[in-house]
Amino acid sequence: MGDHTKKTARKPRSDSIRNRERLLEAAAAVFGAGGPDASLEAVARRAGVGIGTLYRHFPTREALFEAVYRREVDQVSELADRLACEAAPVEALRRWLHANVQLVATKKGMLAALALAAHGPSELYAYSFERLTTAARLLLDRAIEAGEIRSDITPEELLSALVGMCFNMYDKPGWQATVLRLIDIFVDGLRTR
Repeated sequence: MGDHTKKTARKPRSDSIRNRERLLEAAAAVFGAGGPDASLEAVARRAGVGIGTLYRHFPTREALFEAVYRREVDQVSELADRLACEAAPVEALRRWLHANVQLVATKKGMLAALALAAHGPSELYAYSFERLTTAARLLLDRAIEAGEIRSDITPEELLSALVGMCFNMYDKPGWQATVLRLIDIFVDGLRTR
């Protein structure tokens, strides 16, 4: 009987964790796609939960934004570690920059859909800047040490170039494909001759 009680007590917790994860995945997809359909209701629908469940996990739109953005930043940061082990230095850098385009799309989609100010909680942006700069440094240093990338670019400059490409193209149809092509050109331009 005691075992049955323990299992019953644990189940809502794992369901709750699964629901939260589904909501974060759904929000990243919905907001990344952007447009007029990027609503909290669309997030709940895509996650297969009711709007009440969404609000239980994320009592405000800003709380959902922050959780999704932190999760995306963490995933992109962790990707740098994986790529440093799995891919050649320049290819790792290129693939990591490509992954960042989706992060920008999600962030821009959330800002538009949630009508948030461009300058959100400064602690969140300090966190993301630190995580992304550290990840960029790992991949840049590796490519520089391999003698494949020029050494006169900083991680901050790399991220600034990426953000500039994304935000300059964002309102144009097919912007992500264009930015991915520009990243390839940019990375080729960083190669040592």
